[in-house]
Amino acid sequence: MRDYQWLHEYCLNRFGSAAALEAYLPQPKSPAQLRAISDDRYLSTLALRVFRAGLKHSLVDAKWPAFEQVFFGFDPEKVVLMGAEHLERLMQDTRLIRHLGKLKSVPRNAQMVLDVQKEKGSFAALIADWPVTDITGLWKYLARHGNQLGGLSAPRFLRMVGKDTFIPTDDMMAALIAQEVIDKKPTSLKDLALVQAAFNQWHAESGRPLCQLSVMLAHTVNH
Repeated sequence: MRDYQWLHEYCLNRFGSAAALEAYLPQPKSPAQLRAISDDRYLSTLALRVFRAGLKHSLVDAKWPAFEQVFFGFDPEKVVLMGAEHLERLMQDTRLIRHLGKLKSVPRNAQMVLDVQKEKGSFAALIADWPVTDITGLWKYLARHGNQLGGLSAPRFLRMVGKDTFIPTDDMMAALIAQEVIDKKPTSLKDLALVQAAFNQWHAESGRPLCQLSVMLAHTVNH
């Protein structure tokens, strides 16, 4: 595995200048900023991620005001009470994306938010306090306790709310294989641990957040 210095120099050449590179890279939110986000906004973003999966994002985003309305502003205590009949009625609402599996995921994820509130005081606390050195552990937590949050959905949700994470896109996986961190797309816990360890090392060398390292790494793959 090459060190951070190589990655930085490669990206400087790719972008042409340090200023151009810095302007392109994402900025994560601080733990205090993440804690300040209300849990209804986390639930809204969880739902938005589930509905975006496999669909054109602009199509989903254009319909989102109607989703905010029918799901009571994503207040988890109200959403969790929505039963099968209520969801069947929403299947007739032409303003929405009428996908029953995805509609059912909203009250199920509201239950996860409420369960975390009982344990930690807020869902925001879970997100804010989770150590980025084990960010894959947070992906697994969300996939296990939530609904329709497997695959790339958990890391993409975290990126949407501003939690520092890398995202295992095809380009990033190709870069990690080229760096001999892994030899195939990581599906096992062992492979994910290798990826996390590589990011932790680059993070320690550079002080850069994982999201920036992730984007830089993806740009080392030639198209």
